[in-house]
Amino acid sequence: MTDSRASQRPATLVLAMLMVVYTFNFLDRQILGILAKPIQASLNLNDAQFGAIGGTAFALLYSVLGVPLALLADRIGRTRVIAGSLVVWSGFTALCGTATGFWQLFLYRLGVGVGEAGGVAPSYALIADYFPVERRARAIAIYSMGIPIGLGLGVLLGAVIAQAVNWQAAFIVMGVAGILIAPVFLWLVRDRYPPIVRAAGAQSAAAVIPILIRKPAYWLLSISAGCSSMAGYGLALWAPKIIAVQFGWTASNELVKVGQFMGALLLIGGSLGIFLGGVVSDRLARRDRAWYARVPAIAWVIAAPTFILGFMTPNPLLAWCILLIPNALNTLWLGPIITAAQHLAPSNMRAGASGTFLLINNLLGLGIGPWAMGALSVALKATHGDQSLGFAAMIGVCLYLVAAVLALLAIRPMKRDWIEAED
Repeated sequence: MTDSRASQRPATLVLAMLMVVYTFNFLDRQILGILAKPIQASLNLNDAQFGAIGGTAFALLYSVLGVPLALLADRIGRTRVIAGSLVVWSGFTALCGTATGFWQLFLYRLGVGVGEAGGVAPSYALIADYFPVERRARAIAIYSMGIPIGLGLGVLLGAVIAQAVNWQAAFIVMGVAGILIAPVFLWLVRDRYPPIVRAAGAQSAAAVIPILIRKPAYWLLSISAGCSSMAGYGLALWAPKIIAVQFGWTASNELVKVGQFMGALLLIGGSLGIFLGGVVSDRLARRDRAWYARVPAIAWVIAAPTFILGFMTPNPLLAWCILLIPNALNTLWLGPIITAAQHLAPSNMRAGASGTFLLINNLLGLGIGPWAMGALSVALKATHGDQSLGFAAMIGVCLYLVAAVLALLAIRPMKRDWIEAED
C-alpha cells in the first residue's frame, strides 16, 4: 500500500528536495570553519576550544539522538521528522550569531546538533523507499552532493557576509533561510509509505541492535566511515584557517579569497567524487558486491598522501590542483558504503540501521575529529608556531589509511550477510 499523494511525486523531485535540505545541513556546519579567525578573535578562543565547539558540541546529542529520531520517523512519518529537524537546527544556527562567549556558542551548537540528528537517517530510508537497489547508490550519491554544495556555499557565503557585515550576520542569514525552506519541503515531499503501514513492521531499537550485532561487516564499515570522518570533519573545520596561513591570506580583507579557494575546491572536487562514487560502485557491484567496499578503500589510499602533498605546496594554484584530487576522493565512500549498510539489515529496519551507522560515524568523526585536530595543533604550537595546525592536519589524514584497511576487511562478511529482499 502506497500513499496516493506520494505516488504523484516523482522520485527525482523527492531526491532534489532531500538534497536541498542536506545542503543546508552542511552549510550550517561549514560556516563555522570559514569564520574561525573572527570568532576566535572576538570570543578569545584557542584551537582546542574552537575544535570542541565545531565538533564535540555538535556531535554530543547529534550522535545520540540519531537512532531514536530515526525510529520515530519510521512510526510518525519521515518527511515530518526531516522538516521539523530543519526548523530546529536552522533556528539554533541563527542563535549562534548572538553568542558572546564559549559556553553560549557551545550550547547553541549543541542545539544545531539536536536538530540535524533527525535529518539524515530518515532521508536515507526515504531514498530506499523511492529507488530500487540497482539505482540506490547513485541516488544516495546525488543526495550526498548536498555535502560539497553545502560546504562550498558555507565558505563562500559565510566569507562574503562576514566581510561585508560581520560573522554574527552570517549565522543569522543562513539560519533564517533554512527555516523558510522547511514548509516548502513539507509541501512537496510525501512519504512513499504512510506511517500507519510502516508502524506495523517498524522495529524498536531493542530489536534492531541484536540483529546488527551479528553483522561484523556492518561494524567494520561503520568504523571505517568513522575513521574517514575524523579526518574529513577535522579538515572541514580547520582547512580554511590552514589555507589562510599557508598562503599568507590572514588579513581581514582576505577572508573572501580563502572562501573562493575553499569553495571552488569543495564544490568541484566534492561533487565530482560523490557522484562518481555512486555511479562507479553501482556499475561494478552488479557483478560483485565487494566493490561497494573496494571503491572507497582505493579512494582513501590515494587521498591521504595527496592531502599531505597539497598542504606542503607553496603555490596556491598548484596546491589547489593537487588538493582537488583528495577532495574528490575523501567523500566518494558515501554512496557505496551507506548502500551496503542498508543491505545488512531487513528493509523494515532501514532507518534504525542508518541511525546506528550515523551514531558510530558521528561520535568518531564529529565528536573526536575537529577537537583532536585542534588539540594536536595546540600541542605542536611550541615547536611549529603558526604552522602547527597544518602539521596536525597532515597527521590526521593518515586515518584514511586505517579506514581503507577496515573496509577491505569487511568484504567477505558483507557478501555473506547481504540482504537482497525488497519491500
